[in-house]
Amino acid sequence: MTETLDQAGPDLTQCDREPIHVPGSIQPHGFLLVLDLRSLTVRQGAGPIEQLTGRDAWIGASVGDILGDALDRRIRAMAALQEAGFACRWRAANRLEYDVVVHRAPGDRSGPPGDLMIIEVEQSSQQARLGVELVAGLDTAGAAVERAASVQGLCDRAAEAFRRLTGFDRVMIYRFQDDEAGRVVAESRAEGAGSFLNHHFPATDIPRQARALYLRNPVRVIPDSRYVPQPLRPVLPDEPPLDMSDSGLRSVSPVHLQYLRNMDVRASASVSIIVDDALWGLVACHNASPKLLPFELRVGCTTLARNLARQLKAKGDAELYRDRTRLRRLEDELIARLPADRPLDVALAERAEPLMQLTGADGLAIVSEGEIRTFGHTPPVDGVRRIAAWAAELPGVGPVFTHALSTVLPDAEAWTTHGSGLLAVAPPVEHPLSILWFRAEVLETVRWAGDPETARKTGPNAVLTPRASFESWSEEVAGRARRWSPAAVESAARLRDALADYAAIDQLRRLNRSLQDSLSERDLRLEQQQYLIREVNHRVQNSLTLVSSFLGLQAREQTGPAATALNEARRRVRAVSAVHSLLYIGENAATIDMGRYIGEMVADLTASMGPDWAAAAETELAPVDIQAGRAVTIGLILTELIINAQKYAYRGRSGPLRIALAEDGANFSLTVEDEGGGGHLAGKGFGSMMIQSLVGQLEGAIDYRDRDPGLTVTLKARIDPLI
Repeated sequence: MTETLDQAGPDLTQCDREPIHVPGSIQPHGFLLVLDLRSLTVRQGAGPIEQLTGRDAWIGASVGDILGDALDRRIRAMAALQEAGFACRWRAANRLEYDVVVHRAPGDRSGPPGDLMIIEVEQSSQQARLGVELVAGLDTAGAAVERAASVQGLCDRAAEAFRRLTGFDRVMIYRFQDDEAGRVVAESRAEGAGSFLNHHFPATDIPRQARALYLRNPVRVIPDSRYVPQPLRPVLPDEPPLDMSDSGLRSVSPVHLQYLRNMDVRASASVSIIVDDALWGLVACHNASPKLLPFELRVGCTTLARNLARQLKAKGDAELYRDRTRLRRLEDELIARLPADRPLDVALAERAEPLMQLTGADGLAIVSEGEIRTFGHTPPVDGVRRIAAWAAELPGVGPVFTHALSTVLPDAEAWTTHGSGLLAVAPPVEHPLSILWFRAEVLETVRWAGDPETARKTGPNAVLTPRASFESWSEEVAGRARRWSPAAVESAARLRDALADYAAIDQLRRLNRSLQDSLSERDLRLEQQQYLIREVNHRVQNSLTLVSSFLGLQAREQTGPAATALNEARRRVRAVSAVHSLLYIGENAATIDMGRYIGEMVADLTASMGPDWAAAAETELAPVDIQAGRAVTIGLILTELIINAQKYAYRGRSGPLRIALAEDGANFSLTVEDEGGGGHLAGKGFGSMMIQSLVGQLEGAIDYRDRDPGLTVTLKARIDPLI
């Protein structure tokens, strides 16, 4: 719907190309085993394996030989069932307990797991919290987070909750910006720890492949940034390097380790904040001395981060909903109060102030066929004309918006004072029209954690070095305005569509006025025609009534088959008469409520057949509107079916008769059921031929189904005829 013209992310740097997922080594606070899933034997390892297992020979050994039978059984079961992984405790040769995390190694970075299993054995806290204590702490932290009234309050409470949970000196909530740089939006720190609150960090501090790993592996821990990497052994030169994307012990880039040392950070932990499958930010934890974050606390951090992400989404959605609701009211009021007797550009100009309120703009320009009207603070008329022409040349039909116009339209640098921000729409109306909202420049002082230029070295020969200083460094940012909120951009898009509808309605209104005079004479003719039609219907009704009465008199004078035939003919005439009666008294001569029509017709027919028949007939009729011509045909078919039931099912005597009408999508079904002794006899008499002919006129189908006792006849056809 929208076209964002804000700045793109930074160019790739050497750090962006570093293969950090295949470091070939681990951190030394544990050891790692690479297990071949086919043979279930160890093929590679890293870390102090010999010291902690008490075995010098471990290549080619089974898990049971190295870690014991209990772990061996669990790993074999995991391999057989193709499970993702598990975690448990293990006591090492030094009598200390270690956390064991087992998972499948990736086949490649985007595909299914491969044929290797990774077993990570890492140092435990030796003081693991009881499960109930950890859960209670997480519940308390989660409740505190949920009580926050705003996104900022939520981040402040989250920083406090994570510091209580982890015990680190400084915990920061770090949010990624649109340009991939980051800003510390909340912070909790111990006394004496430095502060980075509201400081910005350049995008190069967290390269893109690191962000991808943060999405895949939500917790990253470095207990001591001065560690010595422990390489995988033995080296397998003929095989691709081991993908350690999911490994908690994975060694860290030397650049990042130097980065931490330059910040005087000895231990760090990062927890991903993922909202809508995108990396919203990080919980960054720093400590001045070595500090372990054991497995159970990492699980707790992951749980708390997910709760934080849900709350961030909920708070963000709530704020966006409130903005949308407020702007919807403004839109409705604005459109409702547009003067209908003015051209659209003039009508909009008369509502300039509400238009600016709609998007929170400082200025407004309405450009129509070369005429420019400006309100509030805008660039000069020539500048507005240039900006409108530029926006009109862009592809797409959605709003054009940017908070830094001069970065995408260099000519606009001359008008940044009143035109740093632009939001523009062009409603698809009869005469070209553009609406441009402007926001004035907001000079901003951005505080960086060190000079960001030291992290922007690019080019094939650039040498990548981490920043040596993180002292607060200020930068004056000009040529930018307040960002347009998503709700404001959506509101502009809806206004564009509403104005298109408004213009179309106005055009119809003018067309209707021009046609009004010519329709007056036609209306008079139609009124005369309606009078004639009603008169004809009245006379037809009188004639049908007369014929029915005549047939009734003749039937009373006859006996036997002749009387029966006359009564049948009379009923057929009365079926047609009933439709004409409804046409005559109804407001809509085109369609008839078939349920009402059948109800009246059945009552009339059964009354003419005697009081016993009136008591025996039951109806279940849904309201179905059917064209008058088809209604007559259906009425005749129903009359024949009732006559057949009287003649053949009950041999002239009365008996139970059920008539049902139902609607099924585009079709209707009419059912007549009796409990008599007759069955369906495919006859060649007048009634049978008449029914088949009438069903053919409806392009429908009729089904006869014998019951015990009785017969069920079902007519199915379209409600509206196929054209």
